[in-house]
Order: sequence, then C-alpha cells, then structure tokens
Amino acid sequence: MTDRKGESGKARRRFSVDSLFVDTRPQAVGLTDLADAKEIPVERIDPDPDQPRRTLDAARLEELVESIRREGVLQPIVVRYDTETNRYVILHGERRWRASSAAGLAVIPALVRDVPPERRLLQQLMENIVRDDLNPVDRAGALRALKTQLGNPSWDDVATAVGIKRSRLFQLLSTEKLPEPVQDDIRAGRLSEKQSRALQNLAPVYQLALRDAMIDSALSAEEALAVARLLRRDDAPPTEQEAAARLTAVGRELTETPAPIAEPPAISASERAHSGLAVVTAVAGGDAARIPELTAFLAEQRVPARAYRRLDDQAAALAGTLARIQTAKARDRAAARPTLEALRAAIDAILKQG
Repeated sequence: MTDRKGESGKARRRFSVDSLFVDTRPQAVGLTDLADAKEIPVERIDPDPDQPRRTLDAARLEELVESIRREGVLQPIVVRYDTETNRYVILHGERRWRASSAAGLAVIPALVRDVPPERRLLQQLMENIVRDDLNPVDRAGALRALKTQLGNPSWDDVATAVGIKRSRLFQLLSTEKLPEPVQDDIRAGRLSEKQSRALQNLAPVYQLALRDAMIDSALSAEEALAVARLLRRDDAPPTEQEAAARLTAVGRELTETPAPIAEPPAISASERAHSGLAVVTAVAGGDAARIPELTAFLAEQRVPARAYRRLDDQAAALAGTLARIQTAKARDRAAARPTLEALRAAIDAILKQG
C-alpha cells in the first residue's frame, strides 16, 4: 500500500484488495481469525471408536438437545479429517454432536485439528478423566489406558499428570474390581460410587446380594457400610440364597438394635441445694420415712462421714456469700431468697432437735 498526492496536494491512501476484508471495528482490535474454524455438516462427522467414554446419560443428553434447540451450539466440537474416508472424526464433543443431530441441526461449528495418532488417545483421556460427568467406571478405564499410553509410569505419576489426588485415583480404580453387573449399575447411575464402596473386600456372593438390597431398598451409603461390616464377621455362605438370608438377618439385627437409654436431664446446682435442704429439714423435723432419701443425697454429693467437723470453715465461706448478698442489687437478693429460706428452715429444724 503506497501514498500518492492528488491535485489538492494531499496524500491519498491506496488500498489493496486484502484491505477490503479486514475488520476495522473496535471490537476486532487484537483479534485473530481461526483458519481451522468450520461449520461442518452433522452427517459428515463420525464418532471416534476409541473414545474412552462408553456410556452417555440419556436424561442429560436430552437436556442438552433442548438447550441446543433453544440457543444453538455454544462451544465448537473438535474434529480431525480422515483422508481415507473423506470424513471428519470427533476428537472432543461427541455429546454436543449427538445432541445437535437429535435437535435437527444440519451443521455444527467445529475446529479441525491435525492431531498425530499417538496424541489422540492421550488428549481424549485427559479430557474425560477430569470431567465430572464421566462415570467412575469409565474414568477408571481411562486412567488405566492413560497409564499404558504414557509408557506405564507409576500411579503417582499418572495422578500428577491428570491433576487428581492419589487417594482419589485409587478410589476410581477400585470400581474395576467389582462384579460386572455392579459396574453396569454404576455406569447407569443406579448405584453411586460412594454406595459401591460398601461392596469392596466382600465375598462375591455377598457383593451381589448387598447390591440387590441397595437398589431394591434404596439403602444409603452409610447403611450399606454398616451392613457390610456385619457381613464380614462370618465366613461367606456357599450359595446366593444363603447369602440373601444372611443379609436379611443382618438388616433385622441393625433395625432391632435398641436405642441407647437417654440420660436423665441434668439438675442445676440450685435444684440440688433446695432438694438437699428440704430432705434435711424433713428428717430433722422427725420424718423418718425420708431417711433413705437423706442417705442417697449424702452418697450422691460424696459427703464425708465427719464433714461437720469442717462446719466453721464452711460457715465462714457461707458468711462471705451472705455478705455479698447483702450488698447485691434488689433483684439478685430476691433471686437468692428461696434458697436462704430453705437454708433457714433446715437450720431451725436441726436446732429444735436440741
């Protein structure tokens, strides 16, 4: 592009053809167009047969279909071009592609990437492992495949590579040790991973029996763990029928366990004082029927047999308390009055005995 002076002497700018297609709007400043961003016919795209995800939640897929019908595809999928078939294969975004097809879209936004074969699985595994909506069994399978892809490093290195805790990694891997029907239940959402932990280290015959109970009776994870602890006490029976009967007995044992006896409500110091003074007054006044009550009070308060020998010391302490009452506010003196009257009645009753 060059400048040339016109008749007025002012420089005129010469524009090339490419300049006509440059976006000069303020919102385009600093932005770069993507050469590999396309809109591809939905029917020209295939899912990747090596995709680690093995199951799709039908309910969540339907929610995505409705969202795409209303708002369209908000995030492009990522595909690669297969020269042999002249078609595009999904690297990331199979759910969006399936939902777009179900929603009736003819095309879908996509980024076309040339990813080497040795990197494809690694990228898919990395994406799926960190996704929360991928079920634990498929995540475990993805982790194991990733370990192989990385050259069989230690599990600690695998955990570091995907950014999850080592303990969490082994929780996921433990789901692969469960019977296949249980794994299918986890994939389908009939059992949660937390519920399935109760089945770990149980005999196979117990695993299936407890799995049936969790599904049929909607046992919580905590309830299932309590049942599993009791089942481990004894050797596993040889048949599924015996295992089911043992499971029923354990469930009955848990439900019939008596509730702990509630402790009596705590008695305040004021109540203990009034109760003790009342029984002292009654016995000093000649009520022999309340002597057992007096004995019980002495034992409860752990009163030594010759505690009366410390009467002067205790009286001095009581005198100090009475002096404080005398200088207290009217409402505090009123609150102390019932106790003082009970104390006076007890003293009077003792003095009248002679």
